[in-house]
Amino acid sequence: MLENKDYTSIARSPDAPYLNSLAAQGTRFDNAFAITHPSQPNYIAIISGSTQGVTGDGCPQNFHGAQNLPHQLISAGLSFTGYSEDLPAPGFTGCSAGRYARKHNGWVDFDNVPAASNQPFTAFPEDFAALPSFAYVVPNLCNDMHDCSVSTGDTWMRDHLAGYARWAQSHNSVLIVTLDEDGGRAGNHIFTTFVGEHVRVGTSEQRIDHYSVLRTIEDAFGLPALGNAAQSAPIVDIWR
Repeated sequence: MLENKDYTSIARSPDAPYLNSLAAQGTRFDNAFAITHPSQPNYIAIISGSTQGVTGDGCPQNFHGAQNLPHQLISAGLSFTGYSEDLPAPGFTGCSAGRYARKHNGWVDFDNVPAASNQPFTAFPEDFAALPSFAYVVPNLCNDMHDCSVSTGDTWMRDHLAGYARWAQSHNSVLIVTLDEDGGRAGNHIFTTFVGEHVRVGTSEQRIDHYSVLRTIEDAFGLPALGNAAQSAPIVDIWR
């Protein structure tokens, strides 16, 4: 998940050569949209099918027993880990530390997601076969483009996830790159791409949002759709 940049700031932009090269290896969505503004409700929505009533970036948020994708996966005997850059320690629940911000870490808000699932990005495995069933990566406030440029985020993605992107294309895996929201416009048009072994190369005109992405992930793992994801069409036209 990257941050706060309009679709046109990334798609076909000379400031994002790696992200555009990545999209050229899979499917780029030309009609992808975030749910709302500001950031935090989008991070909550994409893993729970609801903003849980959150309308701002206030911290902390605490949801007791609310369903969410990490809990679904773990309950089904699968695995989930969220990797946040600059998280100071596994299981950390503070609101900030350096360039880490809890508002960009949706899973920590749910009390039914174990602390062990909340890891710093330094724990991201070098052997990609050791990844959990579903991994969620959040760069820090600079590298996610919140406080820094598109080119900064593009370089971080190349330096840290290009190896996984290559691996995914021959190991029945999928890399999803999206943004929490655009730069604050009413349209909330965001860059999104899927890359993986079974993803066709091209573009998609299907209108999608964070709930569509959640629905698609849940369908892939045979999980029931949560909240607004149940009313969202899964992404079906990109698979080969």
